[in-house]
Amino acid sequence: MGYSLSKLWPNEEGQDVAEYSVMLAVILVIVVSTVRLIGSNAGNVFSQVGSAIQ
Repeated sequence: MGYSLSKLWPNEEGQDVAEYSVMLAVILVIVVSTVRLIGSNAGNVFSQVGSAIQ
């Protein structure tokens, strides 16, 4: 009985790890690109404010 259940419900642990790895990579790319975009824009804004204050 245990053998037939294991055939119906195969071990998919490796597939889950691969899916989570791909999701993590996509999320990291989005976060890094957002931080770089905001960082450069924030630097420009601070430069403009600093110039306006002087």
